[in-house]
Amino acid sequence: MSRLRGVESAQLVTDRLLREWPLPTLAPGADKQARGDVLVLGGSREIPGAALLAGEAALRAGAGRVRIATAREVAHAAGTAFPEARVMGLPTTAAGELSGRGLRGVTEELAVCTAMLLGPGMREQRAAVAVLAQARRVGARSALVLDAAALRVLRGQAVFARGRLRGVVATPHAGEMAEIWGCKRSEVERAALGLARAAARALEVCIVLKGTETWIAAPDGRAFRNVAGNVGLATAGSGDCLAGLIAGLAARGADEVQAAVWGVYLHARAGERLRRKHGLLGYLARELSAEVPPLLDALTPRRRPSARPRN
Repeated sequence: MSRLRGVESAQLVTDRLLREWPLPTLAPGADKQARGDVLVLGGSREIPGAALLAGEAALRAGAGRVRIATAREVAHAAGTAFPEARVMGLPTTAAGELSGRGLRGVTEELAVCTAMLLGPGMREQRAAVAVLAQARRVGARSALVLDAAALRVLRGQAVFARGRLRGVVATPHAGEMAEIWGCKRSEVERAALGLARAAARALEVCIVLKGTETWIAAPDGRAFRNVAGNVGLATAGSGDCLAGLIAGLAARGADEVQAAVWGVYLHARAGERLRRKHGLLGYLARELSAEVPPLLDALTPRRRPSARPRN
């Protein structure tokens, strides 16, 4: 019951909400640089596709360019599979995970990217720790989205050392949230909104707590509730697409809360479109991103409202 008591204080995400909260506009002649650069750092020898799913989603959300830093062994194949992206190979451990060494090749990217997505396809967090340290050294000012193993950098219930990063979004499911917060999964499921709010405030990040209902909690106390979507979204790679959408929207200039709310809803609505085409179960995560551009077009108002929605 504790989870349900907070529902009234979380704003339901709808078409109307997003139309009244439009994404930053682009000049008619804007080039790809104006649309922002996304750096996706993730993947491994055994999970090479996660970074590709995330990178494509970032482009489908409207980002101008995507750079992918992934396991050296799979970088060439990744670049062939994703010709729109620049792909850089990083050293790996004996287990095929990113080692956290050899980051010299991405130093420039860390300094200039508009948004960074850290973690898709990673099972160990050592590279995430090294990347964030390097980002602080070069004075990175990008938005940051944390996913998968990279979420572990938030453990300890202490304020997250963001350095100069302009906004952080964390995208845990209930099990990952329990690991971050040092509690049982059942506690997260029982009091999802309250816990997401507490974590957002303590860690000073925007929390996207994924589930049948997805809760978005901002450090300033605002909260949003998404009930769109369907069980077909519970498929391998779906979370990588969501993280990529959020990063792509942040690259375009949305702040971390707007990028999270829009990303969650676009992801859910993409699943609804695929259900109409393929049925409830069996559509693939790789199919989600292609549904996003028409959704963005439909949700973009022809004139910009003056009000910003607040709880």
